[in-house]
This record gives sequence, structure tokens and C-alpha cells, in this order.
Amino acid sequence: MPIRNRITQMLGVKYPIIQAPMGWIARAPLASAVSNAGGLGIIETSSGDLEAIRGEVKAMRRLTDKPFGVNIAQAFVRDPDIVSFVVDQGVKFVTTSAGDPNRYCSALKAAGLTVFHVVPSLDSALKAIAAGVDGLVVEGGEGGGFKNPREVSTMVLLPLVCSRVGVPVVAAGGIVDGRTMAAAFALGAEAVQMGTRMVSAAESPVHQHWKDAILAAKETDTVFLNRFGPGPALRALRTEKTSLFEKTPPENIMAEMRNALALYFGGDMEAAIALTGQVAGRIDSVKPVAQIIAETVAEFDETVAEMSARYGVFADT
Repeated sequence: MPIRNRITQMLGVKYPIIQAPMGWIARAPLASAVSNAGGLGIIETSSGDLEAIRGEVKAMRRLTDKPFGVNIAQAFVRDPDIVSFVVDQGVKFVTTSAGDPNRYCSALKAAGLTVFHVVPSLDSALKAIAAGVDGLVVEGGEGGGFKNPREVSTMVLLPLVCSRVGVPVVAAGGIVDGRTMAAAFALGAEAVQMGTRMVSAAESPVHQHWKDAILAAKETDTVFLNRFGPGPALRALRTEKTSLFEKTPPENIMAEMRNALALYFGGDMEAAIALTGQVAGRIDSVKPVAQIIAETVAEFDETVAEMSARYGVFADT
């Protein structure tokens, strides 16, 4: 059965499950699979290649008739006309991240788009609310990718933000299945975002070596890099390169991503940094997106029902 709440109604989707906008990965093959399965696929812009992104949006129109969105990763998009670019794609939902929520929110909302901003702290959440966003993606420090150098876990950050805001919240970081989705809802979220789980999906375009590394990873096999800068902090899969960087950070962490495509699609796990969340330690198989979403929703329903049956008696005493 569809899950009805503010977010599914806003987005026009069957299930409140959103795919993270991972650079070079969150493109039409993966995003359309998510949308077709009842979630919301997101097309990335953090690769900075807007002409390629334009083609990906056209491909989405061919591959799905379901809703999808676009992310604006402000730190990585240099085009001053990015708002016009996104509006011209005809999407109705956009997430903004890696920057000031005031920068694009008003213009996007004036064009009729629904805007959620990604936040790693309560202060940034309140700033986004003041900017007029429609909702938040609250991202815990256990998630993969670029992070706040003072990372806070989803278990702490999510209920804190939900206690202080009235807009709908998407939980990100540590979400991999129906149990974690149910936990996020118990903490106040109305949707979840999956990144690492989608990197390892059958439709993910990344090389099998990366997927295999996720399947082999333990819960301790990610590293938190560049906490003290300069540049962004990030969470990545443990490799020889990132284990070295954990103790001896490079002068320019972003320079280490110059050969990202050799890792992402060439399979050289030492060529760059494989941005990966701690949930890699809970992923043990590659599955099609439709199966991931179906199993997540089924387990979510089972978990909620089981908790209600087990503890609902206390509500009557």
C-alpha cells in the first residue's frame, strides 16, 4: 500500500524513499529505476557537467513517467544560471546542498518548485527554515560523501531538528532498509534518503569493484577525512589511500578526486576516494532497485506492526 504523508503528497510518489544525488552516479539509469519503483530519483549536478545533466534529464523523460527531482550542489556548480537551468528542465522538486540556503531558495520557489535543503546541524536547519525552504534533508555524519567537519550522528541530529522545526524532514545517513526507515520515522522523519545502498544497486553505474568493496566492508571500514581542512570533510570507504589520508591528510583533498572516473567506472579503488557511508557494513548483496524499495517498504510495515503489537499494550495501561 502507498504511504501517505506530507512528503509523498508534495512529491507525488508512492513511497517516501529518495535516492541521494551522488556525483556522476545519480543519473538516468539509477534515478529512473528509483522513480519507477515508487520512490523519487534525483539527478545530480555536483559533477559540474551541465550539458551531460541536460541529456540525463531527457533520458529520464524516456525512461519514466514518474516524478523525479534535481539537486543543486552549490559548492560544485559554477554556472550562475543554474536556477534557470533547473527550472527549464521542468522538474517540480529540487534539493539544494553544500552552501547557503538563501542563495537559490527564493528564485526556485518563485518558479513554482518545491525546495528542500540538506543540513548537517541544527543551526543550518534553522537558517534554511528562515530562508523559506519547504522541507529539510537532515544528514547524519555516518552517511557517505562530503560532510560537516563536526559530524553528528543521525540518531542525535534527526530528533533534535524535528523537535525545532515544523516542515517535513527527510532522514539521511545510516538508512539502508525498513528497520532503519522505521527508526527514522520514530525520530520524526517523513521520508528517508539512501545513498550507499543505491551505489551498490544493480542499476548503479559504478564499477563492480566498488560494489564488491561495499559488500566486503565491515561497519568499521569507512574513514572520516579532512576534519580540519582546508576544504570539505568527507566519509569514504577504507582503502590504502584513505587509510593513509586518515592519519596524514593531503594538502588539497579535492585534488584527490581528479581521477574519480577511474575509480567510479574504471574500478581502480586507489585512483581517488570512494565516498561511502557506514551502512556499507550492513550491505551483503547487489539487488535491483525495485527489490530494494519493495523490501524496504515491506520491512518498514512489518517493523511498525511488530512494535505496535509488542508495546501497544502499554498505551492502554
